Amino acid sequence: MNYGDLFAQIFIFVLLLGIGCVIYYSIRSFIRSFVTKELNKSNNLEQKLDRIIELLEKDKTD
Repeated sequence: MNYGDLFAQIFIFVLLLGIGCVIYYSIRSFIRSFVTKELNKSNNLEQKLDRIIELLEKDKTD
């Protein structure tokens, strides 16, 4: 085996490993942002419902 073949195999291996890492971190980032958006939506909805309940309770006491 000559050094050119060895270098080419190492280069291809590192390239494929790099592509795999980029894909992994891209998908991970997408999932994390999606989950964060969903949590924010549910928190906003929860706050709105709490506000409605407060207003309804205030109307009952008046």
